[in-house]
Amino acid sequence: MTRRTYLVVDAAVLLLALVSVALAHTDLHGFNAAAALAIAATKAALIAIFFMELKLAGPVPRVVAAASVFWLAILVVGTMDDVLTRAWLPIPGK
Repeated sequence: MTRRTYLVVDAAVLLLALVSVALAHTDLHGFNAAAALAIAATKAALIAIFFMELKLAGPVPRVVAAASVFWLAILVVGTMDDVLTRAWLPIPGK
């Protein structure tokens, strides 16, 4: 990778960080968390692809990265399943 590529990606990550800070001070009517997660995912992808050099890596590191993203998705879906279905069972005394 060239030095220019690293500088452009670094500038993009810093810009996304500034957008994330600006987003924290604005009201998106309930979409702040979704927008912040999208920005964080974009920053993580840029860092993994360029700074961790997954773009140039062989198949094994790519499979490990894909498996870790898949495992994170399983954890998020399991957590959301629990949070979204809590009120389905009646609680005695309430």
